[in-house]
Amino acid sequence: MAEVQRVALITGSATGVGRACAVRFAQLGFAVVVNYSKSEEDAVETAQLCEQYGVPVQVIAANVGDDNQVRGMIGHVVEAFGGLDVLVNNAGTTRFVAHAELDAITDEIWDEIFQVNLKGAFYCARAAMPYLQARQGSIVNVSSVAGSTGQGSSIPYCASKGALNTLTKSLARAFGPDVRVNAVAPGPILTRWLEGREEHTAKFVNQAPLGKAATAEDIADAVVFLAVGTALTTGQVLVVDGGGTM
Repeated sequence: MAEVQRVALITGSATGVGRACAVRFAQLGFAVVVNYSKSEEDAVETAQLCEQYGVPVQVIAANVGDDNQVRGMIGHVVEAFGGLDVLVNNAGTTRFVAHAELDAITDEIWDEIFQVNLKGAFYCARAAMPYLQARQGSIVNVSSVAGSTGQGSSIPYCASKGALNTLTKSLARAFGPDVRVNAVAPGPILTRWLEGREEHTAKFVNQAPLGKAATAEDIADAVVFLAVGTALTTGQVLVVDGGGTM
């Protein structure tokens, strides 16, 4: 009997951590679904990087903050590949607002950040859950140390990641033992997000025992471990920040 092709969907995988995750799963022989909302050219480039490993790849445009688009995306994945083994909720957004500038934080900013960072992860998990249950699969949410320290690009961003950590635990309790649900909480990552904010990154790195910021590949390694490298880990938030918040 032929071995069933394992399938991984990584949201927000046009660039950065999402791209690194997609490539890692391709290296492991997974069929890969590259999701993007705006950066089509980058998403196609990610797909090409994955195809170098001889695996089937799909590129799907969908805004994870839109439940109808998410349901359509999951339906497309199942139609194309027959199921789903790993969901990586990586898509995220933020606004850079100084924490003391309370009047600068509008309802629009709250809604935009929570719609993508929290509700988007929930929408994806909800739509994917029956298929993950069928294959004893896993979910990995990409969170942030901001969710526990309260330090980050803005108060709404920190709050959204704290809520994502709690969502991770709630889903792990609700769907074990069929589906494991974990999160990775990076510190500063050397991606486009932090361009122009090197001073903030340097301050964090200087306080960290390992003395360096993460690369996208560092975070992808942790995501893959939680997704397929452990069988007895669920409901956990794995901090990957060089010891900066130890």
